[in-house]
Amino acid sequence: MSAEPQPSPLGLPDRGGPRQALIDARDLTCHFPVRGGVMGPKRVVRAVDGVSFSIAKGETLGVVGESGCGKSTTARLLIGLIPPTGGSILYDGQELGADLSLRELRRGVQMVFQDSYASLNPRLTVEDSIAFGPKVNGVEAGEARRIARDLLERIGLDPARFAGRYPHELSGGQRQRVNIGRALAMRPSLVILDEAVSALDKSVEAQVLNLLADLRRDFDLTYMFISHDLNVVRFVSDQLMVMYLGEVVEIGPSETLRVEHRHPYTSALFAAMPSMDPDRRTETPPLAGDPPNPIDPPSGCRFHTRCPFAQPVCSATVPRLRAVARDMPHQVACHMGDPASGHTGDGI
Repeated sequence: MSAEPQPSPLGLPDRGGPRQALIDARDLTCHFPVRGGVMGPKRVVRAVDGVSFSIAKGETLGVVGESGCGKSTTARLLIGLIPPTGGSILYDGQELGADLSLRELRRGVQMVFQDSYASLNPRLTVEDSIAFGPKVNGVEAGEARRIARDLLERIGLDPARFAGRYPHELSGGQRQRVNIGRALAMRPSLVILDEAVSALDKSVEAQVLNLLADLRRDFDLTYMFISHDLNVVRFVSDQLMVMYLGEVVEIGPSETLRVEHRHPYTSALFAAMPSMDPDRRTETPPLAGDPPNPIDPPSGCRFHTRCPFAQPVCSATVPRLRAVARDMPHQVACHMGDPASGHTGDGI
């Protein structure tokens, strides 16, 4: 295995320098229309509703929340698989649609999905799957195969043994390694990992997580890591973003949110984490009920219908993301953290 990453003619140049955010999402919105009666009112599913965040170069942003909170939809918006209803996406300072085409964006942003088998073409060999992206983007066939074989070595699959195999001849962990290699063949700056290790056995999951850490270092990658498993997210993430019903409710450094989370929903997620210590087992559910209907979300704070600290202001006024303290990257959208909101609680 070579010591240094092999350069590729693909990828986008670093235009803004290391201090400029790689991804800057501003008021990102995605509403899906719901089919109704001819005379009935037009209704939409508010899958993502005014989400704003940024991902610094070289960092990993972890995204957590219940199913249906908008995590995967946000990821698909960033890679251009779904057109946004509103808002803007800036990649390295360039706005998608105005300064940057969708084709260019996909050279800089790649995605690894949860289902490793469905993500691969069953008629293509492992080598052909990894080489496909470079060839489509104008790389000569021989060079594309060289890129594929180099990446096979880097993801821990011997090209001599695996290059000619088909997806059905691989284990789940091996297929996910191929998906990671296929994403890296485009030499992206950002790799979005949507539940990429959740279907793997724990021993294999640990191996893939260690591989991702090595690849991040070797290729100078930025990650967006989506998962339900807070233990995994804490292990891999520099920043943590908590979503609920299409909105960001808390965002900040991963360790800060673990120790000093300020939103009741974040508190419930951490309280639901399983523990190996029998003295710390969860005896009462930290959160009851199901999330409300995203077609008709609650007024004010969308979490107030399940929040034990809810007061009248919570259903009347929408809380905005605000810094917990001046010059701190930790932000929370909760009336308890805002002295001017009128909420009489003192926080979590």
